[in-house]
Amino acid sequence: MQSHSATPTGLVISLIRNRRLLIDLAKRDAIGRYKGSVLGIFWSLLTPLLMLSVYTFVFSAVFKSRWQNSGVEASKAEFAVVLFAGMIVFNLFSECVSRAPSLILSNANFVKKIIFPLEILPCVTLLSALFHSSVSLVILLVAEWIVRGSVPWTAILIPFIVAPLCLFILGACWFLAATGVFLRDIGQTIGILITALMFLSPVFFSITSLPPRFQQLVYLNPMTFPIEQGRNLLIWGQMFDWRHWAIYTVSCALFACIGFAWFQKTRRGFADVV
Repeated sequence: MQSHSATPTGLVISLIRNRRLLIDLAKRDAIGRYKGSVLGIFWSLLTPLLMLSVYTFVFSAVFKSRWQNSGVEASKAEFAVVLFAGMIVFNLFSECVSRAPSLILSNANFVKKIIFPLEILPCVTLLSALFHSSVSLVILLVAEWIVRGSVPWTAILIPFIVAPLCLFILGACWFLAATGVFLRDIGQTIGILITALMFLSPVFFSITSLPPRFQQLVYLNPMTFPIEQGRNLLIWGQMFDWRHWAIYTVSCALFACIGFAWFQKTRRGFADVV
């Protein structure tokens, strides 16, 4: 039986060795979902715009929500931009994690018939999601320039926030992809959990608007840091705390290593179950 390295070094070697396959699969995944549709890849632009319109109407017009930063209340147009920034970060996470439990099950031919680097499948999903997030980010920056008249220079630092988030996403995807092979119920419940996490994350509200006793609980949410700090960089032009960033990055890296190790240890049983 072929042995599979569960160390970070083994992962890096696998990604380097299979980099061409990884890029090709990511391109096929990003573009293939629109194959046969009339609008084609234009849906990658239209979808976030439609969701932005719906959420903005519901929270600003129906619930009369307002966003305050440093005591200044944002207008409805600015509220839409602030909301969209949080949505981009969370959607990157939700798009990958929602697909993770079925990654191996939907690629059963790679498990049974050929020798295939299954560990790169979550990376393929992540690269595809990053493409759609990049499109949404361009829309956000254009909208921000139109609404607010400028884009803060700190926006160029957004990769520093996305990088540790990607590690966290990969760790979650490796764990869910492996566990989903043996426990099919995960695929049925993951959508509910993601929806709950979205409303518990500071996507639609500012942490400062919460009572102090609840603020500490929100910070335990692994999505709070990237959403809050990403919004600070993209909208408010505020630098993130490097100490908190270092702690978050190390934590995400450890989580990714644990998820990868779990995936590699359990993959030997994939062929017997799929």
